Amino acid sequence: MKSITISISNGFLDFMKIKVAAPHVSYRTLFHTILVLAFLLPFVFILTAVVTLEGVNKCSSLAAWYVGRSRGDNNGAVMGTDGLMELDRSIVVASDFVLFLYVAFENEWVCWFLVGSLHDIHSPFCDSDCLGRRLGPRLLGRADDSVRLVRDLYKILNQVNTEEIPDGLMPPESFSQLVSEMKNNQYDAKTFAIKLKAMMEKFDGEVRASKFAELMNKHFAAIAIPKGIHCLSLRLADEYSSNAHARRQLPSPELLPLLSDNSYHHFILATDNILAASVVVSSTTQSSLKPEKIVFHVITDKKTYTGMHSWFALNPVSPAIVEVKGVHQFDWLTRENVPVLEAVENHHGVRNYYHGNHIAGANLSEITPRTFASKLQARSPKYISLLNHLRIYIPELFPNLDKVVFLDDDIVVQRDLSPLWEIDLGGMVNGAVETCKGEDEWVMSKRFRNYFNFSHPLIAKNLNPNECAWAYGMNVFDLHAWRKTNIRDMYHSWLKENLRSNLTMWKLGTLPPALIAFKGHVHPIDPSWHMLGLGYQSNTNVETVKKSAVIHYNGQSKPWLEIGIEHLRPFWTKYVNYSNDFIRNCHILES
Repeated sequence: MKSITISISNGFLDFMKIKVAAPHVSYRTLFHTILVLAFLLPFVFILTAVVTLEGVNKCSSLAAWYVGRSRGDNNGAVMGTDGLMELDRSIVVASDFVLFLYVAFENEWVCWFLVGSLHDIHSPFCDSDCLGRRLGPRLLGRADDSVRLVRDLYKILNQVNTEEIPDGLMPPESFSQLVSEMKNNQYDAKTFAIKLKAMMEKFDGEVRASKFAELMNKHFAAIAIPKGIHCLSLRLADEYSSNAHARRQLPSPELLPLLSDNSYHHFILATDNILAASVVVSSTTQSSLKPEKIVFHVITDKKTYTGMHSWFALNPVSPAIVEVKGVHQFDWLTRENVPVLEAVENHHGVRNYYHGNHIAGANLSEITPRTFASKLQARSPKYISLLNHLRIYIPELFPNLDKVVFLDDDIVVQRDLSPLWEIDLGGMVNGAVETCKGEDEWVMSKRFRNYFNFSHPLIAKNLNPNECAWAYGMNVFDLHAWRKTNIRDMYHSWLKENLRSNLTMWKLGTLPPALIAFKGHVHPIDPSWHMLGLGYQSNTNVETVKKSAVIHYNGQSKPWLEIGIEHLRPFWTKYVNYSNDFIRNCHILES
């Protein structure tokens, strides 16, 4: 402030003070200016230095930040992305040595240090060599080269994705070879993308071919008879011819009346696999609370009969009763009564389908491996075996029985099954586990659409694709109710129709015609009675297996094959008597 004094009084100067204002700058404004400059100058200096000097290094977005107050001190503060989001969009965090500014930029948290040293800071997420690259280019008016490069690369990849690989292009054999060619030939981005696409398509084709070859080999392993099991059948057949004890009547004459006694629990098993039959019978007997009430009716084909008879004659399962019969010993099983089976066996298309080239007609470039595996399984020759169709004739084969449990040869019984005879089927014929609902979405997701071709007009007209399917393998049959139905005739009728349509209505075995024939005659039973999928689902829950009454190795990976699923095989092998002379001499070894 300046002052001037003037005074005029009676000729004398009288002094008067006049204040003249100088240019006005407040102390508060000056303080704020200095504060802002003190804040920004180090920031601008460090930012300029970092942008100038940084190399092309990897940056990570901010997810967490640890501020250490001194080297070796773990009492620092931890800040996460979630915590930061709850605060303002600009956050300042201070410690003893360093000041940080967290800035939200393009929905990503970016960290900037302003003053201090980084030697006490531990962070895998906010590195000093990425500071300029995240925000600096924008603030300094530069273009972000890394973002533009990525966008250009995306554009080139999308372009190459729609183009065909040029003829004669030799893709690299490995990624290292691709990198080497890039360095030597100075490829542009598009050439690199084309080479990469060619290499990936080549590898994808090789992997698919390898997978399909694996599935074919597995299919042939599944339908083949293992050497040990074939040996067992031959040795037991030889024993039948030379050992009178192996030929003894089964069961003994005094027990014959029990074969038709409905107060007993009757099990029916149709198989030509002696080892598998022994496991089914042994596991059922050992798991039963009343084994003396068990009667097994084992049905086999003519070539296996002598060996099967020898096994159960030499290895009784007392007090259970076992009857062994060959299909040739049933008077009812004549060609007149089962004409459709003769047609199935002699039909050229059928024989060619099941015994011909199993890969012919399959477009491996379009089909998925899982679908291909299902198609292969559907072509197993067992599906045209008379033994596989016998279950539809049970009421005629056992005219004196009222209720039976039918078992497949690839099951193991782990719990007493006598309560099955107490289940009220409500007038239905077939007590079975439904396969359209359960924890395992692969195994327990079967509906009619999984078995039938609904593009066929007859199938589309008569069936509902969403109808729940049920499982063979462990079935409670009320034969008294069955005899009042036309199930057998319905089965024959649909088999003939499928033959006339050249197998275009369904492909897989005997279950599809049974699903139609038993339609309206099935009573669902609790799933704990019958667990499926142990022959193809390697992720089967072992704890659930332990709790199930019957476990079923349906699928290709049977437990007696080398392709069996390792951790599920012990549930089956525990019932094999590996000390038996016939088993040892055939080199059937415990895995």
